[in-house]
Amino acid sequence: MVKTTGSGSYLRRIRQGGAEIVKRVGAVVFGAADDVRSDAQISLTTGATSGANHTPSAPGTPPNQDSGTLGNSIQALRLPPLRAQVIADAPYAAIQEYGGIINHPGGTAYFIGEDGMATFVGNDDPRAASLPRTRPHEIVLPARPYLRPALEKNRDQINSDITKAVNSAMKAMKNGAG
Repeated sequence: MVKTTGSGSYLRRIRQGGAEIVKRVGAVVFGAADDVRSDAQISLTTGATSGANHTPSAPGTPPNQDSGTLGNSIQALRLPPLRAQVIADAPYAAIQEYGGIINHPGGTAYFIGEDGMATFVGNDDPRAASLPRTRPHEIVLPARPYLRPALEKNRDQINSDITKAVNSAMKAMKNGAG
């Protein structure tokens, strides 16, 4: 979360300045959130390959886009009057950002290919009935943050832009302009 020092007194003064000043500063706040959204989406696609050649990213780096679901779920939301939020609402957004453990119940059919790698088979595949099944196990997913790095990349610019907008609004209020 980005916070501006002394924001409580600024907020009171801006709100006293009227709807036009609140609207101007609010637009800058939303613009900053949209920049974070854009950079998070870019981080997912940089160097990513979809489909059969998809390779997961290294732990600690943004996930490599495969289907586009995660990137398309990232949104910048305007929260009137002077707040904004960046969210990702794909079902796996949080576990990619923070990492976690999945307790898999097992029972997935698989076979070992010529390359020595396991290939998992869905229950609707006719081969599934004759294949061995996985046992219950934990799947540890390391964090692959994409939102927090985007925020950090933009933090100084956000603080600068909001400070300029607030100072401009304060000056306009002092001069009697709205």
